[in-house]
Order: sequence, then structure tokens, then C-alpha cells
Amino acid sequence: MPRPDLLDRLAIRTSEHASAQLRRRLRTIDHADGPWLETGSQRLLSFCSNDYLGLAQHPQLVAALTRAARGEGVGSTSAHLICGHRREHAELEEALAVWTGRERALLFSTGYMANLGLLQALLARGDVCVQDKLNHACLLDGARLSGAELKRYPHADVDGAARQLAANPDAAAMLATDGVFSMDGDVAPLPELAQLCARERATLMVDDAHGFGVLGARGAGSLDAANLGQHEVPLLMATLGKALGCSGAFVAGPAALVEGLLQFARPYIYTTAMPPALAAAALEAVQLAQAETWRRDKLAALIARFRRGAAELGLPLAASPSAIQPLLLGGAETALAAAQALERQRLLVTAIRPPTVPAGHARLRITLSAAHEEAHVDRLLGALETLRLPASLRARGDDHV
Repeated sequence: MPRPDLLDRLAIRTSEHASAQLRRRLRTIDHADGPWLETGSQRLLSFCSNDYLGLAQHPQLVAALTRAARGEGVGSTSAHLICGHRREHAELEEALAVWTGRERALLFSTGYMANLGLLQALLARGDVCVQDKLNHACLLDGARLSGAELKRYPHADVDGAARQLAANPDAAAMLATDGVFSMDGDVAPLPELAQLCARERATLMVDDAHGFGVLGARGAGSLDAANLGQHEVPLLMATLGKALGCSGAFVAGPAALVEGLLQFARPYIYTTAMPPALAAAALEAVQLAQAETWRRDKLAALIARFRRGAAELGLPLAASPSAIQPLLLGGAETALAAAQALERQRLLVTAIRPPTVPAGHARLRITLSAAHEEAHVDRLLGALETLRLPASLRARGDDHV
């Protein structure tokens, strides 16, 4: 038998994806103006970005970035541990630690790299990593990279997590969960998971990419909302590219954690540091997000308005309290057709299909932002009302809203 050709094999897989209505396509955005996006000849009202607080184009962020770029240039030129760690990085890390109530924070270039680095540095072969079935892909990949045994429990099922931990009582254990689940928008049962980890002597890790900046009285995220501190949740990861409108991520926790990551987190050690100008913009976003509490209030009001309208229309909306509002449509073809119908009405909403979500759970992932207005939400509801959804889906609406 001849040796298989890797590119031929990849082409076959791509063709199979296309046949199953699962092929991903790249769209170029020519210009962004708040929630409005220009692409080609179209101007679309977007309901698929993660700019939850509407900060991505804030003039103070732009000014902070340009000031720092004029003074320090564009690239950091090196990894943090060589000569890439600049004053802007240090100031941002300190501000993030204070906001989240942790001793230290450590910047990473992306959230994916942060989770890979954290799990790879802490876990080893013979350990066990227990994770929610709907965790983000980078948490799963981080566990696999570490060599630890990966065990998954049914979504938000604390008893299921307890069974997985009890099955290997002698191994060092980490329980990792999203704070806000990226495709479903619901919040993990964090107090109950913290109690479980305390009983089982497992270390709790929370990926709060979609809660940070939005949830809690201080906007510090899902742990803030659950009143859980560093003692209960020693491992926190969150990103700067969603509610803060920038890019990058951080891990926050005890000083010993950060010192250990400096030694052993390969995605941190062997990567060029983020541009100092970007860190300066993110620091400005941290300060604005804490000072301008009206952004969180406005977002909450828009979420409530959308959910009321969806309930009145009988739409099959998932039970989500967050800015992520999934419209559950089942089949990939149905979700893709719905997204295309909305785009004809100049609305951009992404169809999420397998393997990002389980088979039979395709949906429109609708996201709301403080940059939206009530009229935008009403326009979206009016367009959703025109979708020709199967009667069985509309009948399920009350079960989910």
C-alpha cells in the first residue's frame, strides 16, 4: 500500500464537511462602525461579535494605543522573559489582579494559549482533569497536552462531576469549567463546584472569557457574581478580546501560581509578548469597564428586552442570562438557512454547527452588546419573526425561554 498523502486526505475531509453543510467560510470585514459592519457592498447590523461592553472602538482605547505605539513602537520584539516585558504589561497585570481580587496576574497572547499553558504546567501524567462536557476546546486540548486523564461530566451536572472525581480518589485532580459557556450562554454552577472541590481536595479552574467584564457587582466576572475568591477558585483565566474590546488573555491567582507559570508554561515562555501598545489600550479598557457601570446596565436591559420579545414570538431560545442568546434550530441546514435569511435583511448572525456544537444542536448564536440600541433589538426580533421555522421548533420555545 502506498503511503497516504496528507493533503489529499485533508481535501477529502473538507469535501465531506461541505456535503454535510458544515463547511466554514472566511468573511472579510472592510470596516466596522460600532455594531455595523461593512463587507463588500453590504452594510450589516451585527449580532455575532463578543464586544459585550461596546469598547472595541472607544476613542480612549484608540488614543491609549496610539500614544503607546508612538512612544514604544509596534512589536514587543521578544518573549516576556527575555526583553519583551514592558512597563505597559506590568501595569496591566497589576490592574487585572486588583480587579479580580487575586495576588498576581500573568498576560498571555491569546486565551487559547493561556489555557494550554495553565493546564500543561499544572497537570502531569497520572493526574486527572475533570471537565464539563460543553467546555471550550482549548480546555480540552490543554488537558490532552498535559498527559493527564481527561474525564468529562454531563453539562452543569455537579453530581456527575463528583462521580468522576470519586472514581480516582488518589490522583491529583483539577476540575475545569467555563464560567459562562460560549455556545449556550448559561453560567456554570460555580458555588456547588467550589464546594465539591473543597470536599475532594481538587483544584478548581474557571475559564471566564465570556463573564469577565460583564457579570458581578464590580464587573469582575462570574466568580464576582458568585462571591468566590482566590481561596475557593485558585485558577482563573479570562480574555481581553471580548468585553474589553482588545486582544490577549491572562491567568490570575496566587503568587506561587504565577511564579510556576513563569517557569513551566511553554506557550508563555516561548512566545513573543503582546505589543505594549495593545497592553496600554487594554489597561484603558479595564479602567473604563469599572468606571462606566452604565454599560453593564444597558446590556442587561437589552438582554431582557430580547428575551421578552423572543418569548412572545415562541422562539426556541436557550435559557441564558448572558449576552450570548442561542436560538436552537437543530439541524445544520436549518441554522444555515436562517442565517442566510437574516443576512438578506441586512442582519449578521452566525450559524453555529457541528463540530463546534453537538450534532442536532445547531443554532444561531445571537450576541448582544452595549453598543446596540433598543431599535436594533426590535429590528432583530422583527426579522426573526419572519423566519420559516418548523412548527416543532416554535412549539419548543416556551420550554427553553
